Amino acid sequence: MILLSGPNIGGNEWKYIKDCLDTGWVSSVGAYVTQFEQMVAEFAGARFGVATSSGTTALHMALLLEEVQADDYVIVPNVTFVASVNSIRYVGARPILMDIDPLTWQMDLDLLADFLAEKTELRDGECCHRADGRRVRAIMPVHVLGNMADMERLMGLAAQYHLRVIEDATESLGSYFKGKHSGTFSRMGCFSFNGNKIITTGGGGMIVTDDEALARKAKHLTTQAKADSFEYYHDEVGYNYRLVNTSAAMGVAQMEQLPGFIERKHAIAAIYKEGLSGVGDIGFQEVAPEVEPNWWLFTIHTERQREVLERLNAHQMQSRPFWVPMNQLPMYREFPYIQTADHSDRVYRTALSIPCSTNITDSELEQIIGKIRECY
Repeated sequence: MILLSGPNIGGNEWKYIKDCLDTGWVSSVGAYVTQFEQMVAEFAGARFGVATSSGTTALHMALLLEEVQADDYVIVPNVTFVASVNSIRYVGARPILMDIDPLTWQMDLDLLADFLAEKTELRDGECCHRADGRRVRAIMPVHVLGNMADMERLMGLAAQYHLRVIEDATESLGSYFKGKHSGTFSRMGCFSFNGNKIITTGGGGMIVTDDEALARKAKHLTTQAKADSFEYYHDEVGYNYRLVNTSAAMGVAQMEQLPGFIERKHAIAAIYKEGLSGVGDIGFQEVAPEVEPNWWLFTIHTERQREVLERLNAHQMQSRPFWVPMNQLPMYREFPYIQTADHSDRVYRTALSIPCSTNITDSELEQIIGKIRECY
């Protein structure tokens, strides 16, 4: 099986994890946790990092820290992994699902601007939905597949309408807009280190921020809000969202290799584009000139999506369809979906992600290209 996006364990992972085992520091207290937090924050250009048990728990914590409350609205793209919207529901808030740009597959900012202008109003300094009066508290941009929208425009709209921004950068470690790293445009950005991400800790996440008070609060809440170093005294409802030292040790080893991983992702994208350009109706996700994506998952679109998927998977070349749009999932059908042409559904029905692990060989890439070309 050629994996879709498998982990690349080729550095000091064994050495650092063995160090945890040899010393007995295997749980959530250990030097590797702090080192990993510092490495990710420094790479992203943020002052602080707070490790969490997953990207989802990082998003949940960021929503709590931005004081998103029950029945508030949070604007989120309709095409994303379900964890983005699930985290909104964890705090009792309500998603407003925004359709995507048909070319970049990021949140449609024209649609967003029209919605805010026509469907919301400021009341006592807060953005409210005209139809039902509920507060529109925040917006959660998602850097889908490591690509990015126009973050300057998005942040400008957020400021104009007094919206908090929680940046879902879970797929975009190593992605930049105008030279600024993803996850650093808002007060908090959230990364994921799941097994299929560009680096992995098996499972895990990270909040990055420049705000020292937010970082301290995030660390406090993710460690059960224990307020005394000796007594088991907890001063508020906390969460067991800690990353353990063994996972962080793996993360440190992965971070040491990250520049090479990003370079390889770019090379994979270039090989696929050269080999598949002009083949049938195959097209690619567009990237704006201001964006430098990490090419986390290489994804093509074609009307023959199912045929290509079946051929690749039949030949042990693991490939996957795009996420089902959030408005088509049973638990999210009742929430507002803002769209004019339903680009989300179009992308879902034509897009597929093909193998792009950082340790894939050029020969394997050529085999995959050959199997795709056979369909046409």
